[in-house]
Amino acid sequence: MAFGAAPRDAQAAASACGNHYWSGTAPDITNSAMTRAAREVCFSAFGVMHSGVTRTPLWSAEHLTRANLSDARQISRVNSFHAEAQLPPGERAELRDYVRSGYDRGHMAPSADMPDAQAQSESFSLSNMVPQNSENNRYLWAGIESSVRKLAQDRGELFVITGPLFKGKTITQVGDRVMVPTQLFKVVYDPKRKQAGAYLVANEATGDYSVVSVAELETLAGIDFFPGMPANVKKTAMSLPAPKAAGGGSKRKREPDVPTYREVQTVLDFLRTIIR
Repeated sequence: MAFGAAPRDAQAAASACGNHYWSGTAPDITNSAMTRAAREVCFSAFGVMHSGVTRTPLWSAEHLTRANLSDARQISRVNSFHAEAQLPPGERAELRDYVRSGYDRGHMAPSADMPDAQAQSESFSLSNMVPQNSENNRYLWAGIESSVRKLAQDRGELFVITGPLFKGKTITQVGDRVMVPTQLFKVVYDPKRKQAGAYLVANEATGDYSVVSVAELETLAGIDFFPGMPANVKKTAMSLPAPKAAGGGSKRKREPDVPTYREVQTVLDFLRTIIR
């Protein structure tokens, strides 16, 4: 898709979410058209660069550690999807945009990565969501997320950046406002071994995925994920574990994305204001 050009020097600004990024440096948006209405939103366990054009994140970034993931295993999931109050209303997704859309509200920074109740609640911000094919979200993508957590536990720490790609001249929308990505990516960097790579998946019901180099993904995404990282690290794709969901027999299934009573009431309240 073509973003309208209204360049903002987002990439030159110092990141307030530096503790979530490798070397404390946020990714650079190298496609200037993508800087339009791009706003950084910082949370306790992850950082988001949000697009007011797509009304989705351009990326969500995390520093996964063995200790944080150990804490995360003690937290029970509590669905608390909500619009992001830190964003202007005209640029953000609302709960009503996803109603009867046929898509899941797909986390970019997963709720299962979050080390405490506050971080988990923040992960349910719609600024951290994209419209995601339900089968993809509940099987293949859930398997990728699980595999990355296991890798972080084994190696001690990883820097992870997750986000959508919007490719093609015609992009589907939900709620006539929120753009549906054509692909999803998850970038992984192991700072101890100085190895990096990325999963790349079509946003459809599939068990297929690719592992690509960071350099290859940067060309597709228009984003420099790790400014200052040596070119040889970016050009070589590290070996990433196969997600169980791609293997067929041992699929990992995520619970369906069913709206809560509170969410339904929020949408009904909005409809009442229109009717009046």
